[in-house]
Amino acid sequence: MRLLPPPGPARVLTLGTLVKTVGRGLWLVASALFLTRSVGLSATQVGIGLTVSALVGVLASAPSGYLADRVGPRGVQVGALFVAGTLTIGLIAVRSFPTFVLVGAATALADAVERGARGALIAGAVPADQRVRTRAYLRATTNVGISVGAVLGGFAIAADTRTGYVALILASAATSLAAAVVFLRLPAVAPVAAPTHGPRLVALRDRPFLAFTLVDGLMSMHFSLLTIALPLWIAGHTRAPAWMISALTLVNTVLVVLLQVRAAGTAATLPGAARAARRAGVAIALACVLFAASGAVPTAGAVGLLGLGSLAHVTGELWHSAAGWGISFGLAPADAQGQYQGTYGMGYELGKMLAPVVVTSLALGWGVPGWLVLGALFLLLGALVPPVVRWAGRTRPISGPAEPVPASALDRRSGGSIWQADSRADGAGTPTGGIGAPRGRATARS
Repeated sequence: MRLLPPPGPARVLTLGTLVKTVGRGLWLVASALFLTRSVGLSATQVGIGLTVSALVGVLASAPSGYLADRVGPRGVQVGALFVAGTLTIGLIAVRSFPTFVLVGAATALADAVERGARGALIAGAVPADQRVRTRAYLRATTNVGISVGAVLGGFAIAADTRTGYVALILASAATSLAAAVVFLRLPAVAPVAAPTHGPRLVALRDRPFLAFTLVDGLMSMHFSLLTIALPLWIAGHTRAPAWMISALTLVNTVLVVLLQVRAAGTAATLPGAARAARRAGVAIALACVLFAASGAVPTAGAVGLLGLGSLAHVTGELWHSAAGWGISFGLAPADAQGQYQGTYGMGYELGKMLAPVVVTSLALGWGVPGWLVLGALFLLLGALVPPVVRWAGRTRPISGPAEPVPASALDRRSGGSIWQADSRADGAGTPTGGIGAPRGRATARS
């Protein structure tokens, strides 16, 4: 795999994403410690604040994309990054729970604006047949950036002083501001005039697209399997050594970096993307079965089953991310890419909010039956995507050639909020494999 896309907008997007996500990795590894040890918040207060900021991100997603369409995505993205960097510096002034919630919500809003603008910018600056591939580069880059930032942030954790945490916050803010400067090198994408009649937020009235967003968002709960459910399962329900938790995270991260661009080729058309989503459901369901089986065998068998399950999971993860990008861009009208990408991000945010409760209640509360229920759920969600895409195809004129339309995408795990514990998500999410994320790694759908 090429380390960088060819010269042009895709390469600028990749370099800017690398700079930005190094800063995100710095913050992710130390955020909980800073907020509890230095600021003095309780773990419950931190959890409530993160939930509030995530909810702000969900509600702001579609309007933020609409703003990018109307104003022009490059200026909106750069402005949002400058605001986010400034708000990150504001963390230093946080001394109470109310100010934490205020700064967190404001930062989540800025990140939502940046995510919506990024989707419109990719659609406007990158040729249609290269958008999914570009998203794949951005997701791989997100995983590299967050991992590097997480390693560097370990020095501040080792020092465990307020001075160290403040230095880390300032470095994270600087990367956001530097990324904004890098993105200024992108070509300007002209704003699209608002429709003269009818609703403004058309994506929120597009029932087939909303159905896809919901299904895809629920499917994204699988990211929390590797970051929340599996570590607790390994530690409390299997005979596998504890080092398997780190080993599986490392394997996942490396494989995403190496294979995400190649996997993007499976979602180069709308029908191909729909099939990739269905295959993702099968792979993730298989992973759930293997994880469940690891709890009833000796150490060697548990290690083998966990390893095979992790490989099945990352295979599904690669297909799921590529499929989401392809379908979300392929179904979006040319004059509303920003709001459609923002709406697509709402699903990821919703899945991220539900995942901790769902995966822990089933996998840990019910044990083996819970894992099997999760597997059946992901199998069903993957199978629902092709008919939903066909429904969407019947309800809109898809621009482009008669043959399958090249799809495009917005990553969930490269643009997450600094308040999000995962980067996969670019979406969202959304880095795969981060160090220190509680969906613990940085996960990135970028």
